Amino acid sequence: MEPFEHKWDVQFRKGTLEMVILALLGQKAQFGLQLLQNLHQFETMKITEGTLYPLLDRLKRDGVVESYWLQEGESRPRKYYRLSDVGKDRLGGLKARWLKSVKDINQLFHKYNLEK
Repeated sequence: MEPFEHKWDVQFRKGTLEMVILALLGQKAQFGLQLLQNLHQFETMKITEGTLYPLLDRLKRDGVVESYWLQEGESRPRKYYRLSDVGKDRLGGLKARWLKSVKDINQLFHKYNLEK
């Protein structure tokens, strides 16, 4: 990977990570490691715990996500995260903005014959 591609990937990930995490939590409550595993299924969304947990803490402080502890069986308790009502609203707004941006970019590519 070229250095400029790496920089692009980092900036792209920064710009979309909150929306992606909210989308995952919109499907079901998840614990941190589960979120990381789900993110790692996608090449452009591979992050570390050092990136995930501070973001989850900020989202919690902002009232976007809620957390709770759950012990399943004999394993140690896990901290689960889920969307709050504020988070559901924010996800809806971010998703709409994302879809509009993708549509606009595709139209620009088409208009200027940049689709290749």
